[in-house]
Amino acid sequence: MKWPDNKQFAFTIFDDTDNATLANIGPVYSFLTDIGFRITKSVWPLEGVEPHPTAGETCENPAYLEFLHDLRRRGHEIGYHMATWHTSERARTTHALERFEKLFGESPRIMANHSRNLENLYWGPDRLSGLRKFVYNAVTLGRYRNRFRGHCEGDPLFWGDLCRDKITYVRGFVYPEINTLKACPCMPYHDELRPFVRYWYASSEAATIISFNDLLSEANQDRLESERGASIVYTHFGAGFCINGEIDPRFKELMTRLAKKNGWFVPVTQLLDYLKGPGTGHVISNRERSELEWKWLKTKLLKGRS
Repeated sequence: MKWPDNKQFAFTIFDDTDNATLANIGPVYSFLTDIGFRITKSVWPLEGVEPHPTAGETCENPAYLEFLHDLRRRGHEIGYHMATWHTSERARTTHALERFEKLFGESPRIMANHSRNLENLYWGPDRLSGLRKFVYNAVTLGRYRNRFRGHCEGDPLFWGDLCRDKITYVRGFVYPEINTLKACPCMPYHDELRPFVRYWYASSEAATIISFNDLLSEANQDRLESERGASIVYTHFGAGFCINGEIDPRFKELMTRLAKKNGWFVPVTQLLDYLKGPGTGHVISNRERSELEWKWLKTKLLKGRS
């Protein structure tokens, strides 16, 4: 892969906003900004009205909103992580997208479904096709069948048309591989079986501080560099990266090491735009879809990851 400015590889992060507060993510972003990383931080435009174990700050907190605007001024990207931390019907999702546009001057270009929100798009067994979908439903005893309905026209949770019209990239499969482009070489891609998403992208699994540090080991960093790959890491900076104002020392060590390499450190959308290139982009083939789905399903069943 040939990267801009003669860079050797590409690296970025999509930070799901679960459990995020100014206290536990502010120092992390200051550190990453200072050493040269520019990444994508997702948000919830609306305050939740139901309790949830992953609840955190939203755009309705003025101090947090100013923090987000400062991140944008410094070159980071703001993405979408659904309307709030719990299920929202279409009217509330519409309001959330309108509020995002008002706050940031544009629609979100990129998003990720949030855990078990029922308005998730193509989630649960609907991430899969054919035999893979049958296997998933059989293993899970069918408890997620028809559960996630954001793509189901006529349903009160449907918002697929809004996603298609407003959002360019949606996170799909997540793999335990530092080189995301190696795991999903066709990204970003359009899947004609899932028409309400313009383009899908994959990510590398690192949901918590422990899995993040494992993924970013020195050996994996060096391999990413030698393969001239691209890494889009999925994580939650609200999950133990900074406790009582102290950033995890191993995380700081690994990211400082990575920053010294000749990498292209840009937000996720900028990287995906580069991979997509001009024109309408790649339409996934049946063979490619089958390979990606089997690869993800095996990981999901064996390790329970996203």
